[in-house]
Amino acid sequence: MGARHMARTPEQIVEHVRKMVAGEETHSQFADLFAEDGVMAYRFPTHWQPEEIKGREEIRAFFTKVRGAGVRDRIEIQNVEAICRRTDDPDVAVSEIVHRGWSKVKQDYYTFTAVAIIHLRDGEIVRYDDYMNPLLLAELLGMPYQASESVAQSTA
Repeated sequence: MGARHMARTPEQIVEHVRKMVAGEETHSQFADLFAEDGVMAYRFPTHWQPEEIKGREEIRAFFTKVRGAGVRDRIEIQNVEAICRRTDDPDVAVSEIVHRGWSKVKQDYYTFTAVAIIHLRDGEIVRYDDYMNPLLLAELLGMPYQASESVAQSTA
């Protein structure tokens, strides 16, 4: 791929995530931030999110599929703020992304906060642990939230 990019700082990575959420950058550009063997993990996955997606191209393919699902037809994102918090490990950062907008499904304004723990190696994401609220996401998108079967059975 020619010359390697300058190693990105955690702040630069988080700014790219903010731009993606805001629709200023594509999900494909987000996939480019990952190491070839990077992992995208949803710690509270909805029924349409895998717990882990392994590999940059698999991450790209997943986001291409999700983008086709019409999420942006259901919510209008009006404002996105991002905070990057450094940790005691220079290769680990915590991001807080807050987006506000209008849910066409609920016909109401919403605020959505997602926290992620981002592990970097040479300025590329090796692991992105996304701790967003799947219940609120499902509600905003007008999608029924389905807990995993085992959870549903154990509470019956």
